Amino acid sequence: MQSRASTVEEYLSALPEDRRAAIAQLRKVILKNLDKDYAEGMQYGVIGYFVPHTVFPAGYHCNPALPLPFAAIASQKNYISLYLMGVYCGCNDDGSDGSPHARWFQEAWKQTGKKLDMGKACVRFKRIEDAALDVIGEAIRRIPAREYIAYYEQVLERNKVEAAARSAARKGAGSGRPQKPVSSAKSASRRTAKAV
Repeated sequence: MQSRASTVEEYLSALPEDRRAAIAQLRKVILKNLDKDYAEGMQYGVIGYFVPHTVFPAGYHCNPALPLPFAAIASQKNYISLYLMGVYCGCNDDGSDGSPHARWFQEAWKQTGKKLDMGKACVRFKRIEDAALDVIGEAIRRIPAREYIAYYEQVLERNKVEAAARSAARKGAGSGRPQKPVSSAKSASRRTAKAV
């Protein structure tokens, strides 16, 4: 649930004690493993971790006034959500993954014996004991901000090229020339850009 809190401390203080303690523990793991070029603050009404404009002036392509999101913690009605955009990068709509980092994350979590309840970028758990904190910490540590920015820019550029190719194919279809189908690999990369 989105909060109107303007600071992380304000967000935490509004939570019930048990939820506050769980999120504080998760937050401690993230902060311990977070690259120095990321920042913590409120973003989208939840606790966010992002690449600030001082590091990446272009910001988030969907709204350049906002810093580039990387991860987030949210207290939902029935569970805690952890959003890991770096793990999602490369995932397909069916939840299968296309990136080595996503495959590593899913396998590492599985090896803990804990159940992974994961959507596209969102890992959900009801109790902190259900979370594989060591895997979460390693997932955060594995993606320094500069590497995340490079991958993000690569995906955006690839999507521009593919959009131009689709546009050219549509124009070609209107002229009586056969239209080339978009491959599933191209479809997957389009989905990746939406995620980032």
